[in-house]
Amino acid sequence: MYETTDLPRRLGRYHAHVDDTFWGWNDIWLDPRFRAWNIEAYLDKIQCPILLIQGEEDEYGTKRQLEAIAQRVPATQTLLMQKCGHSPHRDHPDTVLPRIDTFLAGLH
Repeated sequence: MYETTDLPRRLGRYHAHVDDTFWGWNDIWLDPRFRAWNIEAYLDKIQCPILLIQGEEDEYGTKRQLEAIAQRVPATQTLLMQKCGHSPHRDHPDTVLPRIDTFLAGLH
């Protein structure tokens, strides 16, 4: 499907090395070991503040993932964007950029 559709062209808007990007994702996602991959074991080691930003309609992430991180990392702030997919910074910069500024300003 990748080679017979316009997907390479569409990915090219966001990625400089389209083939490498696609096949890197494809190979990892289709590897049977990927189903068991999970970062939660590393969360307790994170000691810095985190700002999680995600669209409610993100095709690759879930609200549950954000909640799991926030439960394990005390200094977590979450911005879950309504009517937004995988690229909140691109789709809603007027909301995302000020929130990042506020987050960073609070770190000093």
